Amino acid sequence: MENLKRIPLFMIAALLVGIKTYIVYRFYFDLSIETAFQEIILFINALAVSFLIFTITIWLKPNKQKWFIIITTVVISLLLFANLMYYRNFTDFVTIPTLFQFNNAGDLGTSVTSLVYLTDIFLFTDLLLVVTFIKKQLFPLTAFSKVFKKRIVAVSLTAIALNFTLAQIERPMLFQRGFDREYLVKNVGLPVFHAYDVIMTTATQSKRIFADGKEINEIDDYVSENVRENEEEEKIDLSGVAEDKNIIYIAMESMQEFIIDKKVNGKEVTPFLNDFKEDSYYFDNYYHQTGLGKTSDHEFVLDNGLYPLSNSAAFFTHAQNEYNSVQKIIDEQLDYSSYSFHANNGSFWNRNVMYENLGYDKFYELESYDVEEEDVIGWGLNDKDFFTQSMDYVKDLEEPYYAKFITLTNHFPFDIPKEEATIDKYDSDSKTLNQYMQTARYTDEAIEQFIGQLKDEGIYEDSVIIISGDHYGISSYHNESMAQFLGKDEITPYDEVKLQKVPMLIHVPGKEGETISTLSGQIDFKPTLLNMLGVENNEDIMFGNGLFAEDRKDFIAFRDGRVVGKDYIYAAGNCYDDSNGEIVDEEACSDIREKSEQELNYSDEIIYGDLFRFYDFEDGEMIEELKEDDE
Repeated sequence: MENLKRIPLFMIAALLVGIKTYIVYRFYFDLSIETAFQEIILFINALAVSFLIFTITIWLKPNKQKWFIIITTVVISLLLFANLMYYRNFTDFVTIPTLFQFNNAGDLGTSVTSLVYLTDIFLFTDLLLVVTFIKKQLFPLTAFSKVFKKRIVAVSLTAIALNFTLAQIERPMLFQRGFDREYLVKNVGLPVFHAYDVIMTTATQSKRIFADGKEINEIDDYVSENVRENEEEEKIDLSGVAEDKNIIYIAMESMQEFIIDKKVNGKEVTPFLNDFKEDSYYFDNYYHQTGLGKTSDHEFVLDNGLYPLSNSAAFFTHAQNEYNSVQKIIDEQLDYSSYSFHANNGSFWNRNVMYENLGYDKFYELESYDVEEEDVIGWGLNDKDFFTQSMDYVKDLEEPYYAKFITLTNHFPFDIPKEEATIDKYDSDSKTLNQYMQTARYTDEAIEQFIGQLKDEGIYEDSVIIISGDHYGISSYHNESMAQFLGKDEITPYDEVKLQKVPMLIHVPGKEGETISTLSGQIDFKPTLLNMLGVENNEDIMFGNGLFAEDRKDFIAFRDGRVVGKDYIYAAGNCYDDSNGEIVDEEACSDIREKSEQELNYSDEIIYGDLFRFYDFEDGEMIEELKEDDE
């Protein structure tokens, strides 16, 4: 016992924080640990990083050591806690750019409290122990000799070097694959991940300064060879079918495809959508491709035909860029006006700034709606009142127009008053999944009501109505209950990819519609809409194909490194045969992975470099002044 009391306090603190960090990584986050080697790396990195941080103590005077130890323990505890809450909602980790989005947190309401569990008290137990040890002077705070300092530094650096070596063995080119944040965290830890994120954020922000537009020619050549040429023939010819018609797009908050045609206790969860898709073109193999920006990413992809960013929301970080959006194109070529309806604060996701840049004529945000306390469900105005009040504006719009409606009720944590629920909760261990059925049903009813209102106002027959989910609602944190709902033994990484499908319906007046199982995603929305409006877009730069095109690209790229191909799916470091979900040789996925990474990189170059400021979309080439300078 006496020998134990001789151990410096910083070592005890480092051990406590390291063990706590490992436990949080292992049992609080849903990290995929598949081998004993991965388990060892996780344990080593938790202790090695903790020891490295607390090693700073040896350079401080004794009276300052205790404050450094306390403050460091608090900071690491808060870092873990903040990432844990973020992870429970988004199955991801906080990045520097997302910190600038925290003004969104003011609108989270019950979402935040629902992410805090009683067991989270454990994250602060080491702090309590450290303070107790200091008060009772159980472990020494002392000046250290030069020899001791050298030994501690040597041990600390050796531990970190061992961690990095094992991580590179487990995951070669780990830092080159920074898009996969889970791999970074479980191999080198959250503090190192955040340091890496700071470096990468700084580097990407500087790209605009040094961009000169020359990169756009290579990207244009790629799009011409790999995207545009695939759209020459239409499997279903709807070219120009929407000309002079209103375009009404309904974004269903958190609505996933797995809920379509499903029942809970004998009742359909989405009875209206189940019927409406029979009179529409329904895409049952359509994937959301959002990243950290969630709903705003979905808007970004749809409006621009570009991919979202990997570590931030473009609506925040690149709202001042030059974009060739759908709204600008149909205004210039067809004289359409564009509107967005969303009963949330205009500053949420920076929409009030980004919308103006994209070319929206008006944004009907929270101030446009009369919201009483009894009208609020979850995040804000309930969907039924939202559509009813929106109709007061819609019926006065000059036709033709593009109008986007973003719903709110089916938002995490999916709370709804008992008297408003028309379907029972699901019965599982996941409160989130259980309540999801009720709010999804409410949104379904609200859309049915809205369609009825469009008919009553004589708008329905003159409008192409597009209804789609914006992103996932049930994260992988609820996989056990999701497996129960789907009748599976477990949810594998292959299944998780499949769960990223969202419903996509296109209703065209006079067309019977059908179910189409073509592999597709949100990146395909822009070319589809422009083709239906009869707009020539041969000089545009975007990465999607029309949904009705005969020949299409053979992959759908996700921002986190996952890829869906026609025959294979790449996820969690494995290649899966899409016909049976079995793991096959990774080489089978190499082609779609390379194509996916190339497109994502090209899209990033456009956004980070703001390259469209150098591009003339009428001529399909660099603007004349730049070409002359280049010559």
